[in-house]
Amino acid sequence: MRSFAMAVVAVTVVGTSMAAAQTRGVTSQAWGKTTAGEAVDLYTLTNAKGASVRIATLGGTVVSVKVPDKAGALGDVVLGFDSLDGYLGAHPFFGVLVGRYGNRIGHAGFTLDGKAYTLAKNNGENTLHGGLKGFDKYVWKTREVPSSDGLALELTHVSPDGDEGYPGTLSVTVRYTWTDANGLRIDYTATTDKPTVLNLTNHSYFNLSAGASATILDHTLHLLADKYTPVDKGLIPTGELRAVAGTPFDFSKTRRIGEAIDADDEQIKFGGGYDHNWVFRRPANGTMRLAGRVTDPASGRIMDVTTTEPAVQFYTGNFLDGSIKGRGGKSYVKRSALCLETQHYPDSPNKPDFPSVVLRPGQTYTTSTQYTFGVTRNP
Repeated sequence: MRSFAMAVVAVTVVGTSMAAAQTRGVTSQAWGKTTAGEAVDLYTLTNAKGASVRIATLGGTVVSVKVPDKAGALGDVVLGFDSLDGYLGAHPFFGVLVGRYGNRIGHAGFTLDGKAYTLAKNNGENTLHGGLKGFDKYVWKTREVPSSDGLALELTHVSPDGDEGYPGTLSVTVRYTWTDANGLRIDYTATTDKPTVLNLTNHSYFNLSAGASATILDHTLHLLADKYTPVDKGLIPTGELRAVAGTPFDFSKTRRIGEAIDADDEQIKFGGGYDHNWVFRRPANGTMRLAGRVTDPASGRIMDVTTTEPAVQFYTGNFLDGSIKGRGGKSYVKRSALCLETQHYPDSPNKPDFPSVVLRPGQTYTTSTQYTFGVTRNP
């Protein structure tokens, strides 16, 4: 088997027709209204190769990502809905911006500078993805902005002091950039007027087969991570950093996702599959570095993930059960997609040994992640 470093060289971006290349640009359309009557717009960013991304102002949602397979055919590689109505109802965070705190905080609370803060319990005894009304449920202000390396949208939102129990008025800016090399870059910045905790991420569900395969079990994954954070029954980290070697969690070399997803392992049973936080072997230092790769051998599509974050939540859609009808009326079954949510560790506000997620006045929160799509050449 070739090494991961060698495999990176064996990637190319497949182009489409000249006609498609002439459609480069950003368009927007009215997409309906929320139940409160707020107007929601849908933006389409189409690059020079005809590949496109659609982003809704509700939740800063990545609605679609259409990229070519090894034959040059475009396909949508994220789960979602055809209309706004699907996003207004209950759904498992398809494509949304997650905040204030992505992932779980144990027992729905934390203490900061000696003061206790109580959050909403929306995941058993814990809080998940920002609480009852996280950033995914707000309509963000959006504008097209200049970019030197692609087409860019800037989204802004102000979260008031006490929002969902979190302290401080938080001003957040998220920039989506869609490059001509089929890279979706997400840059997050935020400031606060009081000490607070913050962990922003995007919650897109990927299936690189573009719906040709019902599940992602035959996708392969390589993560540049040697450790992960084991959890308790409530999926809250125990505080341990455990080596992946010799366990079902070892993706330090390219491995089929379905190979050990149902292993007789306590951690696998807790998550119903993979729903854990992997810790990258290279420390976060504010610079983008390669974190991992997903490949769909059938379509030839690959997705490289680069990030400034120290970890990633790898989730295999274990709680999807076929009850959600998505794009084209398709039922989203168990493990029909995967998430790679770049982040700081879950429950960090309650784990002093984990990297800090505290943001203070005068500081600026900055993180970046890019999902780059290409295809593998035939050996």
